[in-house]
Amino acid sequence: MLIRYAAMRLVQLIPMVLVVTMVVFFVMMIVPGDPVMVMLGAVDGAQVPQQVYDAMRVRLGLDQPLIVQYLNWLSNLLQGDLGTSITYRTSALEVILQRLVPTIYLMVGGLVIAVIVAVPAGVLAAIHNSTKWDHLATGFVVVGISVPTFWLALVAILIFAVYLGWLPSIGYTRPQEDFVGFLRHLALPMSVVALNIAATVLRFQRQDFLEQMHQDYVRTARAKGLSETLVLWKHVLRNSLITTFTVVGLQMAYLSGLITIVESVFNYPGIGYLLLNSIRTRDFIVVQGVVLFMVFLVIVVNLMVDILYTVLDPRIRYG
Repeated sequence: MLIRYAAMRLVQLIPMVLVVTMVVFFVMMIVPGDPVMVMLGAVDGAQVPQQVYDAMRVRLGLDQPLIVQYLNWLSNLLQGDLGTSITYRTSALEVILQRLVPTIYLMVGGLVIAVIVAVPAGVLAAIHNSTKWDHLATGFVVVGISVPTFWLALVAILIFAVYLGWLPSIGYTRPQEDFVGFLRHLALPMSVVALNIAATVLRFQRQDFLEQMHQDYVRTARAKGLSETLVLWKHVLRNSLITTFTVVGLQMAYLSGLITIVESVFNYPGIGYLLLNSIRTRDFIVVQGVVLFMVFLVIVVNLMVDILYTVLDPRIRYG
């Protein structure tokens, strides 16, 4: 039944994916800038012979109507061909995949740390409601949500890289080359991502845990003689995690934008940094590919969250 539900959800996502591809394609077509001039290396108002310019437009397929360009691009996309990068002069898919791995390390590491920190903290804040622990958790939530991400990243660089000299401020090292260096370069950007996500997750975890503590099933469990520890950490926590994982799924869309800011500040070679550079150089082929990857990632994560509901709550069944 679960596999059938997942398959049905994937089929239902096809119209949404088509709409996303149309939006991405046509928005990039109206963005200021001429990809032909970028491809020819003509910058700062340099003149290009009209024949050369027209030949390049034909080569890129820009001489055709927009709807024909979209259908050709969509056909190539279904075959795994995102086109040729205007800036890098190679396959856009290859360029994106090279940058995707560092971003996955950053996103997954940040999410895991955020959940590990926020869930227990939210539970403790709810159990010790209106105490100093609750006030401390609330203060963390307010600061984490209010402080701009770029400012937090700059402060982290200033403290841990400039003043203390503990960690590098920019760059990336592949784990197979130097695992310790990989962890040191990942520490600061991953911490910034984790703190930002943890604040939101903690807020909802605390609130939902408080609500679950006053439900009828909790009073029934206590009346049956179950220990308070068992009631809170097995029954209440399990039900409150449904809300927590829903928030995590919704945060994926926000995380896509957050990653772009963090990677830009730390000069981290992920797809967010690639996206900014591609927008700057008018490489619309790579921009389209990166946006599609981000959209698909959000869709997949939210589908996984829906499936995870059945694990957390056996009463939920998909038909």
